[in-house]
Amino acid sequence: MNNKISNPKVEVPAGMQLNDKDYISELLSCLKSMAKDFTVALTEASNEILYNKYHAMFEDIIKLQRETYEIMFRHGWYCLEKAETQKIEQKKQMLTQELQSLNP
Repeated sequence: MNNKISNPKVEVPAGMQLNDKDYISELLSCLKSMAKDFTVALTEASNEILYNKYHAMFEDIIKLQRETYEIMFRHGWYCLEKAETQKIEQKKQMLTQELQSLNP
């Protein structure tokens, strides 16, 4: 059974030269890192004006991150794995139990 979810892969030149996949993979990594950094900045913003500016930039970054991911997925450069129903249910039960333990 194939649990992979992907599109046909767009082939890129192999070798030492950087190709489109290399560039967009690096872009995705940078955007993910920036989103994490902005999350920290948002939680530590010292005033409302600063918070609002950070929040607007954060929204732009996560939008770009999502668009970048979608391009990679369409080109077959990002592959997902289909989760089995049983594993999803197990995770749901575990998280439900954790939530209940937090709210006695």
